[in-house]
Amino acid sequence: MTKYKFILSGGGTGGHIYPAIAIANELKLQFPDAEFLFVGAKDKMEMQKVPQAGYEIKGLWIAGLQRKLTLQNLMFPLKLATSLLESRRIIKQFKPNVVIGTGGFASGPLLQAAGGAGIPTVIQEQNSFPGITNKLLSRRANKICVAYENLERFFPKEKMVLTGNPVRQDLIDIDSKTDEAIAFYGLDPNKKTLLVLGGSLGARRVNQLIEKELLTLLSLDVQIIWQCGKLYFEEYKKHSQQNIRVVDFIERMDFVYAAADVIISRAGASSVSELCIVGKPVVFIPSPNVAEDHQTKNAQAIVDEKGAILLKESELESQFSIVFEALLKDDGKQKQLSTNIKKLAKPNATKDIVAQIIKLL
Repeated sequence: MTKYKFILSGGGTGGHIYPAIAIANELKLQFPDAEFLFVGAKDKMEMQKVPQAGYEIKGLWIAGLQRKLTLQNLMFPLKLATSLLESRRIIKQFKPNVVIGTGGFASGPLLQAAGGAGIPTVIQEQNSFPGITNKLLSRRANKICVAYENLERFFPKEKMVLTGNPVRQDLIDIDSKTDEAIAFYGLDPNKKTLLVLGGSLGARRVNQLIEKELLTLLSLDVQIIWQCGKLYFEEYKKHSQQNIRVVDFIERMDFVYAAADVIISRAGASSVSELCIVGKPVVFIPSPNVAEDHQTKNAQAIVDEKGAILLKESELESQFSIVFEALLKDDGKQKQLSTNIKKLAKPNATKDIVAQIIKLL
């Protein structure tokens, strides 16, 4: 039997890393003796998260372009050239059957080098608005697995397959974990739990909002799991107390989702896909600081199906407490949002992406 080899590359944020790990895990189920190698950007979070998931990773000296003239930008051509050379060396040594990119800086030179060596490549695009790396790579890619309709203006139509985004398989049946999750976090089973998600690095505006509204939230008799992100943990950890758990990063996402009654979240593509599977009532606060405002588009796609509430950052001062209190007191509305967001879930996304990869072997 052929022993297959796969290289996966994606990083910078959890939204690129976890889809890559989910794809590797599914490939491992199908090919238990396959070999895997991840390639990331040095100094980025994938260098910790991938080994924690049990995979080897090599780092490239690569970073993105800043929007203003900086030393980083002047170094970019050198970093890119170095990373392309290193990628070619990795490909030559490892001899992969397929190379898979899930976005992030390192996937650019790696997939470019793989395409140049005639090795089949697969892009997995999580967003409703693709990043520049994947747009450039799409010309040579063999398959492009997308999570949203109508991306023909960015990618060649004949290469695209609508699969949805890979999500952690431990989220498929969270309802059975509720009691265990409440005990794990030391929560009161008689109170409603609000889960606040700012993404792996954190979200400044969401953190400022929660800090300002803490007394109001506690007066509504909710307990809070507040993931403020590692960039902001030192600033906000002082708020941890009996009914507030402030954490920088969450390892057991299945537990926090199982414990939550209501969720406040950014609208990054991976988060939106996970929240569809989790099926809890969500208030999305999209980041306005991302390319082409794609988080608002991600959230709007759910709101259009009556599956979530969307609050723009500009509306938080005037609207948040009214909207949140109304939702918390309306069980019928919570139920409606849960039912509708669950209809949009694509729980087989990872298997469907792996099926596309297998076709290229």
